Amino acid sequence: MASADSGGREAPKIVWNERVGRFETEDKEAYLEYELRNKVIMDILHTYVPPSKRGLGLASHLCVAAFSHAQSHSLHVIPSCSYVSDTFLPRNPSWNSILHKEDLRSHI
Repeated sequence: MASADSGGREAPKIVWNERVGRFETEDKEAYLEYELRNKVIMDILHTYVPPSKRGLGLASHLCVAAFSHAQSHSLHVIPSCSYVSDTFLPRNPSWNSILHKEDLRSHI
């Protein structure tokens, strides 16, 4: 049976922490912060992975959790975080269908 440390890495468990507007790893060290606007728009503000855990794909796992959540709750996403807009979405264009199309200023 492969463990997370044995090279045959399993996907990390990502937890939705609705109270603080984050998706985070179980140890809370890596996280994605968002703000819910008008109950229908998830503005992804920041993604953080500590230096000791970089290169493991955690940021991508956090994004998939957030986008999956948005999709299942009929939310549109604003990718304010540069990692999401510059790295995750170009590598995962299938998520473009749930991006918010209008200018955010009209909803604030």
